[in-house]
Amino acid sequence: MALTRRDFMKVSGITVGVMLCPSFIRDAKASIYARQVKLKDGTDSTTICPYCACGCGIIVTASAGKVINAEGDPDHPINEGALCAKGSALYQIANNDRRLDKVLWRPPYWRGDWITVPWSFALGRMARKIKTTRDRSFTAVDSSGKTVNRTEAIAALGGAALDNEECYLYTKLMRSLGIVYLEHQARI
Repeated sequence: MALTRRDFMKVSGITVGVMLCPSFIRDAKASIYARQVKLKDGTDSTTICPYCACGCGIIVTASAGKVINAEGDPDHPINEGALCAKGSALYQIANNDRRLDKVLWRPPYWRGDWITVPWSFALGRMARKIKTTRDRSFTAVDSSGKTVNRTEAIAALGGAALDNEECYLYTKLMRSLGIVYLEHQARI
């Protein structure tokens, strides 16, 4: 029997189709089941990926105050559901056993190990330092008599793991203190 090229392509295509069909059905069923399980207990909210200035959309699912899933937003015009490696690993920011959950401090000129201190101590010390520096360097009126209400002795640098909402609040706080040198890695 002579096998033509056309017959070979037909048989090959049918064979590959038959072999892949059960896995497509199985993957589709697993995807539907995973989505149902995720939505059963969780609530979705949309946010923006904090890593770069692209502004990719992410859907974060939370249950009982804990992040249970993070995935690309298919309705977002920038990434249309696709995420890079860092965006895909965003879930690990919230759920990581190695993430610090206590305040570590080394006093000035201390040569020993880090000391665990309570949050009240750390927040109080930061507030005192900021207030002292701001009061010492605050300029209410510039040399031409114009009201400026600013301090140039403090700069603020936002972190890469802040989302848009946190960046907005952070900026408002820094501007209310009169800080002019304000920067953030993921500004869009």
